[in-house]
Amino acid sequence: MENKSPQSPASYDAAYQELALIAQQLESDQISVDLLAEKIERAAFLVQFCQEKLRKAESDVKKVMDQIQPTQGE
Repeated sequence: MENKSPQSPASYDAAYQELALIAQQLESDQISVDLLAEKIERAAFLVQFCQEKLRKAESDVKKVMDQIQPTQGE
Protein backbone atom coordinates (compact mmCIF):
# COMPACT_ATOMS: atom_id res chain seq x y z
CA MET A 1 0.00 0.00 0.00
CA GLU A 2 1.33 3.43 -0.97
CA ASN A 3 1.97 5.88 1.83
CA LYS A 4 1.73 9.24 0.11
CA SER A 5 0.49 12.39 1.77
CA PRO A 6 -2.60 13.96 0.24
CA GLN A 7 -2.12 17.15 -1.71
CA SER A 8 -3.34 20.20 0.16
CA PRO A 9 -5.67 22.53 -1.68
CA ALA A 10 -4.47 26.03 -2.52
CA SER A 11 -6.99 27.71 -0.23
CA TYR A 12 -10.02 27.27 2.01
CA ASP A 13 -12.28 28.14 -0.94
CA ALA A 14 -10.64 25.51 -3.14
CA ALA A 15 -11.06 22.89 -0.41
CA TYR A 16 -14.69 23.86 0.12
CA GLN A 17 -15.41 23.64 -3.61
CA GLU A 18 -13.78 20.22 -3.83
CA LEU A 19 -15.80 19.04 -0.82
CA ALA A 20 -19.00 20.30 -2.45
CA LEU A 21 -18.14 18.41 -5.63
CA ILE A 22 -17.49 15.18 -3.73
CA ALA A 23 -20.78 15.60 -1.86
CA GLN A 24 -22.64 16.17 -5.12
CA GLN A 25 -21.03 13.08 -6.67
CA LEU A 26 -21.94 10.97 -3.64
CA GLU A 27 -25.54 12.20 -3.63
CA SER A 28 -26.01 11.47 -7.32
CA ASP A 29 -24.24 8.09 -7.23
CA GLN A 30 -21.56 9.34 -9.66
CA ILE A 31 -18.76 7.66 -7.73
CA SER A 32 -18.04 4.03 -8.39
CA VAL A 33 -17.68 1.63 -5.49
CA ASP A 34 -14.02 1.25 -6.47
CA LEU A 35 -13.38 4.97 -5.80
CA LEU A 36 -15.72 5.42 -2.85
CA ALA A 37 -13.14 4.87 -0.10
CA GLU A 38 -10.66 7.15 -1.86
CA LYS A 39 -13.23 9.95 -2.15
CA ILE A 40 -14.32 9.57 1.48
CA GLU A 41 -10.68 9.69 2.59
CA ARG A 42 -10.11 12.83 0.51
CA ALA A 43 -13.26 14.43 1.95
CA ALA A 44 -12.07 13.73 5.49
CA PHE A 45 -8.71 15.32 4.68
CA LEU A 46 -10.44 18.38 3.22
CA VAL A 47 -12.70 18.76 6.26
CA GLN A 48 -9.64 18.68 8.53
CA PHE A 49 -7.88 21.21 6.27
CA CYS A 50 -10.88 23.57 6.45
CA GLN A 51 -11.16 23.20 10.22
CA GLU A 52 -7.49 24.10 10.64
CA LYS A 53 -7.90 27.16 8.39
CA LEU A 54 -10.94 28.30 10.38
CA ARG A 55 -9.15 27.81 13.71
CA LYS A 56 -6.18 29.84 12.47
CA ALA A 57 -8.43 32.61 11.17
CA GLU A 58 -10.28 32.71 14.50
CA SER A 59 -6.98 32.91 16.38
CA ASP A 60 -5.68 35.66 14.09
CA VAL A 61 -8.87 37.69 14.51
CA LYS A 62 -8.73 37.27 18.29
CA LYS A 63 -5.12 38.52 18.33
CA VAL A 64 -6.05 41.61 16.33
CA MET A 65 -9.11 42.27 18.48
CA ASP A 66 -7.00 41.94 21.63
CA GLN A 67 -4.54 44.49 20.21
CA ILE A 68 -7.19 47.09 19.46
CA GLN A 69 -9.21 46.61 22.64
CA PRO A 70 -8.20 48.90 25.49
CA THR A 71 -6.83 46.99 28.43
CA GLN A 72 -8.82 46.77 31.68
CA GLY A 73 -8.21 49.67 34.02
CA GLU A 74 -7.16 52.25 31.44
